Amino acid sequence: MRIVVDAMGSDDHPTPDVEGAVLAAREFGETIVLVGDQSQIEAELAKHRTTGLAIEVQHASQQVTMTDKPSEVVKGKPDSSMHVGLQMVRDGKADAFVSAGNTGGILGIAMLRRIGVGRIPGVKRPAMGVVFPIETRPLLMDNGANADCKPDWLVQFALMSSLYVERVLEIENPRVALISNGEEEGKGNQLIKETIPLLQASGLNYVGNVEPKEFMHGEAHIGITDGFTGNIMMKTAEAIAGYMSNLIRDSLMANPLTIIGGLLARAAFAKVRGRLNPDEVGGAPLLGVNGVVIIAHGRSNAYAIKQAIGQARRMVEKEVVAAITEGMKAVS
Repeated sequence: MRIVVDAMGSDDHPTPDVEGAVLAAREFGETIVLVGDQSQIEAELAKHRTTGLAIEVQHASQQVTMTDKPSEVVKGKPDSSMHVGLQMVRDGKADAFVSAGNTGGILGIAMLRRIGVGRIPGVKRPAMGVVFPIETRPLLMDNGANADCKPDWLVQFALMSSLYVERVLEIENPRVALISNGEEEGKGNQLIKETIPLLQASGLNYVGNVEPKEFMHGEAHIGITDGFTGNIMMKTAEAIAGYMSNLIRDSLMANPLTIIGGLLARAAFAKVRGRLNPDEVGGAPLLGVNGVVIIAHGRSNAYAIKQAIGQARRMVEKEVVAAITEGMKAVS
């Protein structure tokens, strides 16, 4: 298996991107192709023991920044690490693409066949599905690719995410729900109300509307929403988790007794931190494009990059793109 990693993607590139690739090559034994500025990549690789590891470097003369507009990226940077990496997947020179770069840029390039991998036939809009870092590991779909959606798009999101969850998370006939402000069918905005009958007739295991609290408690394996709502929901959850972590830490450091108590409970806190750590997830699969694409957070560290590569590897192994292609044929 050959997995392309955008070495110029993360906020602190290429340090975590390269280190994560080294960790992945060491753990998974697959070939990792680092795409980006060759001199920077090789300088970073020199800091690691890479003897015996299958790591290659593919030069790309341009870089997509977090402030670049997607339209400018698509047309104005044809030799960016994103363009080069996605074209390698399109041309069969690699099996997957992983990047912690500009989400809009990745989406814009990936959707177009002439410069990226293109969409799977029948897919109206690709979408990002992110696994929430909680015990039940539910999938939220969409997480930011489509701020404004139509009802039939949400139905396609449900189909694609169901196939992903069945194959990658190995959950048979996963429960699909719409994220709403109430469980009753009368609740929700116009988009939710128009989507309900479509999902009821879809043949998927649709279990109705769920509020975020039910989603967090495992009432559904998949929560479907527009990208605007999903992205805010995910970022709010991350912010609350970070706030609570800091609050607990400050409270434990308040006096000698609480410090001792904190030391005694260190193992339990470490277990909770591990469960809530978004780095464990690694990245969000971009479903609906004709290739395996994983989008990691810009703040990803090396471990998160390694986990994102592992997620890409599982998607290739489980033939998720082929499954979605066949699924779209069945409903077209």
